[in-house]
Amino acid sequence: MADGKQFCTFYLDGHFFGIDVQTVQEVIRYQEMTRVPLAPPVVSGLVNLRGQIVPALDLRLRLGLNPRSAGVLPLNIVVRTEESAVSFLVDEIGDVLELNDDLFEPPPETMSQTSRESLLGVYKIRERLLLILDTARAVDVATGFERK
Repeated sequence: MADGKQFCTFYLDGHFFGIDVQTVQEVIRYQEMTRVPLAPPVVSGLVNLRGQIVPALDLRLRLGLNPRSAGVLPLNIVVRTEESAVSFLVDEIGDVLELNDDLFEPPPETMSQTSRESLLGVYKIRERLLLILDTARAVDVATGFERK
């Protein structure tokens, strides 16, 4: 499919998200984390992946969604950034989907400003929306999603 892209999909608080599969290093089960003193609340801790220390970001908190229920362990999607690797904590992993670019649209105006700014856009598939996360903005915990 020359004019399509592949996405690693996942769920957060009942919402269906995707990230470009080329940015994904690996998907793993819950890993024990070391807390980081004075880190923003979105940084759940540090994960040791075979000697590589990776910060773990709670995407529910990052995106302003409801907190995860107590006792429910998240899964990790480890993504590569320009500087290093970062783990996104998600509720559930979906499939890898290959989608045609003609299904891509900007985020709907009915979404909140914060939600729209956290997304690259959406794909309408099977009567639901696949929300494409802007991974570069998601890993930038120093700022919110508001545009400068």
